[in-house]
Amino acid sequence: MGFMLRLHPGLLFAILLLFQPTTSFVHAADHPQPGMEAATAFPAVDVHPEEQVAIAADPYDTREKGSFFRVDYWKYGFMPIRVIVTNNGDKPISLAQARIHFITADGDKIPAALPSDVERASTFDSKAGKTIPLPAPLPPIKGKPKTSTKSIEEDFATYEYAAIVVEPHTTRAGFLFYDMKGLDQPLKGAKLYLRKLQGSDGKELFFFEIPFDKYLSAQPHVEKRPLD
Repeated sequence: MGFMLRLHPGLLFAILLLFQPTTSFVHAADHPQPGMEAATAFPAVDVHPEEQVAIAADPYDTREKGSFFRVDYWKYGFMPIRVIVTNNGDKPISLAQARIHFITADGDKIPAALPSDVERASTFDSKAGKTIPLPAPLPPIKGKPKTSTKSIEEDFATYEYAAIVVEPHTTRAGFLFYDMKGLDQPLKGAKLYLRKLQGSDGKELFFFEIPFDKYLSAQPHVEKRPLD
């Protein structure tokens, strides 16, 4: 399954709104988050004028761009993508049931990664190139990940998209992490697909589709490949 905030709309919606924090991140003083801008400030954006909602996707496709992270996600084949949701309407919208998938140029659907996915990739990388000396069999090698579990979990706690409700005339933003291993140019021809966003009445909004070619065409150079 893709990204999903596992809460139900309806009567809980008003309660969620009352307890929504003023920002969508838990801040870490030594790892500041990017500045908050409206979704329409980004090149890769889908705007729904009738619903008064705009959603942008900002890929962090280089290590330099994501230097504030504690973990080198690119080394393990993951790309952080910042999702920015701007609600210009007069009523809140809910992402409690939202699905957010990365769709490759070939149409493959990639769900947002969990911390455990990154931890497994880190562990596998730490064992790469090792051989088991003969005679065999020997007990399995329990390699320690090069990246600590704590650092991964702290990054997710600090930066992962967490806003259940986007209040009227408000922008919320956060990161989702996608496994790009095996993709030569992951952004070319790809898109971020969002569905099951809901209004305060429980009615589902029209799906959002954000082509990453919009992002690539706005860059001064050809697409970089940090996953090599």
